[in-house]
Amino acid sequence: TVGYFAGEQLPSPFGITGPANDQLQQMPAPAFALLTVAIGAAELKRATIGWVEPDFGDWSKTLWKLRDNYYPGDVGFDPLGLKPEDPKAFADMQTRELQNGRLAMIGWAGMCAQELCNHRTIMGTIDFY
Repeated sequence: TVGYFAGEQLPSPFGITGPANDQLQQMPAPAFALLTVAIGAAELKRATIGWVEPDFGDWSKTLWKLRDNYYPGDVGFDPLGLKPEDPKAFADMQTRELQNGRLAMIGWAGMCAQELCNHRTIMGTIDFY
């Protein structure tokens, strides 16, 4: 949800303007290709951390199988050291993050729906009313 406000209010390096829903189409093709490759690389890295390599000889045992030491969502990225060591504290933090993420998705859905209805930025809508 912060990205919606930031993308609409701050100047972009490509001169992208307008509602956030319309900004991806304004991105130059080389930058869009670079963004696509970066997202693909991040997802491949996550997949190699979490999933077992498929055994094509007996794929039914290894297809979609997670590693034994992998916890979904934990890819080892914690540069600030915020992940609690205590399992109960980790479960509590995970629950708070999930609830915060769900609330953010509801907020994003509202902003997305508003922009699809009136084709104005979030702040443009506030100024209009």
